[in-house]
Amino acid sequence: MNINPKAAGLSPLRLETLDRFIQARYIDEGKIAGALTVIARRGEVGHFSPLGLADVERKTPVREDTIFRLYSMTKPLTSVAFMTLVEQGMVALDDPVHRVIPEWRNLGVYRGGFMETFRTVRPERPMLMIDLLRHTSGLTYGFQQTTNVDAAYRKLQVGERTRDSTLDDMVRQLSTLPLEFSPGTAWNYSVSTDVLGYLVGKISGQPFDQYLHSRILQPLGMNDTAFYVPASKQSRLGSCYSATPKGGMALFDDCAKSTYLQEPSLLSGGGGLASTAGDYLRFCRMLLNGGTLDGVQILSPKTIQLMTLNHLPGGKDLPALSRSLFSEVTYNGVGFGMGFAITLDNTFTMLPGSVGDYSWGGAASTYFWIDPKEDLITIFMAQLLPSTTYPIRRELRTLVYSAFAESNS
Repeated sequence: MNINPKAAGLSPLRLETLDRFIQARYIDEGKIAGALTVIARRGEVGHFSPLGLADVERKTPVREDTIFRLYSMTKPLTSVAFMTLVEQGMVALDDPVHRVIPEWRNLGVYRGGFMETFRTVRPERPMLMIDLLRHTSGLTYGFQQTTNVDAAYRKLQVGERTRDSTLDDMVRQLSTLPLEFSPGTAWNYSVSTDVLGYLVGKISGQPFDQYLHSRILQPLGMNDTAFYVPASKQSRLGSCYSATPKGGMALFDDCAKSTYLQEPSLLSGGGGLASTAGDYLRFCRMLLNGGTLDGVQILSPKTIQLMTLNHLPGGKDLPALSRSLFSEVTYNGVGFGMGFAITLDNTFTMLPGSVGDYSWGGAASTYFWIDPKEDLITIFMAQLLPSTTYPIRRELRTLVYSAFAESNS
């Protein structure tokens, strides 16, 4: 890969500072095993830097083609897949979800009780497709651990990558559970994007993974992105670690025994893909280019523009609407579009960037953002759970913008 920091308007010396910071603050101190940082600007790759180890136990270094678990960085891909169906006129953003999932027509909103004795009331309005895209659906995640509803999710293992569970099973389970709130009245990080994956399959008439491959992954040349890692690529999969209470890390998912080495029965559009930094860069370039890359059009520029506006009701930011304890973004001054967090006000985020830049991350500390005003893409790949352990995403934003040698404006 041709790397040209000066053509990207970046300072080579300041990029060295970025690498030294990650190496000294996180890798040398044993907080993370390794990382790969990619910065592209003005159509040029200005930085592509693998550091540390992909697998501590076998001393395998992070390489340019290391395969990482994306977890929730799967969500933007699923959201794009759904929007290709919107562009084809096969579904509309204001369609009720029960048009495709009839058993959800009478979903109630939680008012009391426990699993099997839930008391509910009717929602103020039906759940719409856009509620799934922007996490205002009333669904939740079991790991939120705040309500009796998410306790039921945990008991039923809703949306988890178990051996024999499927998307159909997940949708049937959800039909028996109440919503946390009336759709459109709050924001809650949830299995909404997994439901989108289910809908992509039902609306397109193709299995979700096949549609994703044929309409996005294959056209973009994302050849290393899939719901599992085949035997021919097993040596490139890194291990995943979890943070320990004393600031170290413990092996969570051994690359040699990983569940990602087998095709899952549940194709999680919310968190199931594995990929490389190079593949994800191609996806981000398509978004930054207005839906087209190397002559292949995935979406129209107007659709990308629509997806990256703040769609939270009333134009509010996340603190005004959020019910979640956990998210892949800091809240203040940040809204939410269709699959992405959107920066609304840098005086509230207290971070460099641009109004309208959009981002998301994954549970194992992966992260990306796209800043159209600066023609910038940044991708950070690491494998440490949970992503909230360290403030590395905030630090990365400061370090990347500090490496600008000249402004786009």
